[in-house]
Formats: sequence, structure tokens, C-alpha cells
Amino acid sequence: MTQLARRLGVPGAIAIGLGAMIGAGLFSVWAPAAALAGPLLPAALGLAGAIAVLNALSTAQLAMEHPVSGGAYAYGRAEVGERVGFAAGWMFLTGKTASAAAIAVIAGQHLWPEHAAVVAAVAVAALAALNMLGVRVTAWTSAAIVAIVLVVVLAALGWAAAGGATTLTTPSGRTGDVGFVGSDAGVPFGISAPAGPLAVLQAAGLLFFAFAGYARMATLGEEARDPRRTLPIAIVVGLGVVLVLYALVAWATTARLGALLPVSVTPVADLVAQPALHAAVLGAGALACLGSLMGILAGLSRTGLAMAREGDLPGGLSWIAPRTRTPVVAEASVAAAAIAGALLLPAGSLVAVSSTCVLTYYAIAHVAAIRMRRRGARQWLPAALPWAGVAACGLVVVTLPWPGVVAAAAWLAVGLGARALLRR
Repeated sequence: MTQLARRLGVPGAIAIGLGAMIGAGLFSVWAPAAALAGPLLPAALGLAGAIAVLNALSTAQLAMEHPVSGGAYAYGRAEVGERVGFAAGWMFLTGKTASAAAIAVIAGQHLWPEHAAVVAAVAVAALAALNMLGVRVTAWTSAAIVAIVLVVVLAALGWAAAGGATTLTTPSGRTGDVGFVGSDAGVPFGISAPAGPLAVLQAAGLLFFAFAGYARMATLGEEARDPRRTLPIAIVVGLGVVLVLYALVAWATTARLGALLPVSVTPVADLVAQPALHAAVLGAGALACLGSLMGILAGLSRTGLAMAREGDLPGGLSWIAPRTRTPVVAEASVAAAAIAGALLLPAGSLVAVSSTCVLTYYAIAHVAAIRMRRRGARQWLPAALPWAGVAACGLVVVTLPWPGVVAAAAWLAVGLGARALLRR
């Protein structure tokens, strides 16, 4: 069996993780989350961040024990059982393909709103082609994108901290400069934000969509040098940077846009009324979407590769190009699926399905961590941590919009049924 090449060090792994996390969610998730949570948005962000930390720590622990491609698919298969591992891989492929399609559409909305779906399809194809050139190309491109995006976002945060005027972009068009909008301003356009425990949980589910990129580092376990050291460091450091950045953006958008935040189409760009910087933030939003999309496609192809090797997907997906040492067939296949989603489905539906699938994926990762401890494997995490992770993932899943939850559950049943038939 041809193996992937171990070419990825700590900086490269961090770059891919940051590229996956500093993406569409940073620029788009605040308005719908604020519409749900209202003044309790910081609590929703804290809950989403806490779940992300739990998931990241269990993932890091498992990556040290199983430094292979596939992430929770490989962990679930090794520690719990083949069907549980398949469920994790199936939900990851479904959820993150939906994420890829949604992110591509959001990038299209930033770049060319009238033809967002077409832009999304072209972007997916182009980034998949770059990934096929090798994991180092993925890492270098991710690092360049992250550097540009961070500079622009920090400039916008500096503008907000200095008290500069804001603007507002709504679905019906920009209202112009709005200056400083206090959090006690009246809610415009008839929008209400019924803050409460359920609303906070629902908003946390949406915000979690923006954090989930750290799994990409675990799926690249077969390509990391010294993976038992590289992957835990990359996961923890990458998530720490993103937690700080998201907290700053949450403060700025809530403090500066206030009650207008739920109707803002581009909340980070709306922090800035100065035209050139406003345009730069819009461009950074599109660029961040592309960086995130690139990392997602890389993670999907590696999971598809791992599942094909074990017979859970068609064997052709496991073919690795001899020159670039990348799973080009799997990369092309997930790109085609993401393009179909971008062309056929609305972004909102894609996000709901994605959150359900990915939280299920991480719940399985926590179960694998629990089973690993029971068999006596060496661990550095407290025994209660994966149990808390399972409970938190399950709690948020049951509060997500029910059509997305039902669709994800039905699709999992289809996958398990198809697998059973093929095995027979």
C-alpha cells in the first residue's frame, strides 16, 4: 500500500489548521448567532469555545496514539468498532462537504454576488487542483492566506477600538454610516432576539461551525513529521490563536454594531466606514473563505483515502499520485460533491446539516478517547474530559434546527445500510 509522505512540520500543520478555522465563520456567523442569543451572545461564544476545546483535546490525545490519516474515522474504528468508525467518517465526509459548499457560496457572495454559485464551483475546482500538488503547497498557501487575513482583521479591530464610524450592509442594501450603536439601541426592522438557555444553545451550535477546522490537522496524521509531537502542539496552539481572535471580533461586532448586528450581512466589514478598509475587509473575508475551503478539501480527501483503504468506500479513492504523494482521486471526488452542493443547495441548509454531522463526528471521537483509557493506554487528559465532550456535543445537536438534524440522521442511516449491503 502506497503511503503519503511525511512532509509536514509544526508550522505547516498550524498554518493548515488556522487556514481552516479563520474562514467563513469569522466573517458571517455573528449576525445569525446574535439574532438567536441577543445580549447573551458572549455566553454562546463561550459555550462554543468550550466545546471546541474539549473536542480539540480529545482529538490531540487520539492523534498521539493513532498518527494516521482519517481522524475520528481511524480513531473510532481502532478503539470502538468498525461500524462506529464508519459512522464517524461518513458524518465527517457529509458535514464537511456541506461546509465546503457553504463556504464556497459565501466566498462567491463576497466576490460576485450575482453569480455566487458559479464562483463557488470555480473556487472549489481551483483549490482542489492546488491540493493535488502536495501537502506543502497546501501549507504554504494556507500560511499566506492566514497572514493577509489576520493583518486586515486586526486593522478593522483597531479601527473599532479607536471609535471609528461603522456602516451597515443588510440584505436590501447598505444603510450608510451608522456611527456608534450602543447595545441598548432599539432592535431595527422588527427583529427580536429572544435570549434564553435554548437560544444560547442554538447560537452556540451556529458558532461552533466557525471553530471546527482543527480536525483538519488530525486528518493529516500520515503526512506529519513526528506526528505524536507535531499534531498535539498544532491543534492546541492553532485553537488558542483562534479563540483569542474570535473573542476580539465578538466584542467588536457587539459593541460597535449593537442591536443592528442581527441584520448585518458582513458584520466584520461593517465595523469600518472608511471605504478602502471596508473593501479590504470584504476581500479578506472572501480570501479567508478560500483558505478555509482549501483545508477542508484536504481533510476530506484524507478521510476518504482512509475509508477506501478499509473497504468502506470504493477502492479507487485510495490511489495516491506517485509524484506529489497526494490522494488525487479522493480530492477530485470530494470537490465534485462540494460543487454539486454549492450549485443545488442554499448555504443556510448546508450549515445546519454540517453542524449536526460534525458534532456527531466529535462525539464519536470522545467515545474513542474513553475506550482508549479503558484499555489502559497512556493519557494526559483528565478522565472526565471526554465524558463532558460527549454530553456537550449531544446537548448542542438536539437544539439545532430539526430539519438539519433529521436530514443528517437519515443520511447516516442510508450510509450504514449501504455499508451493510456491500459487506454482505
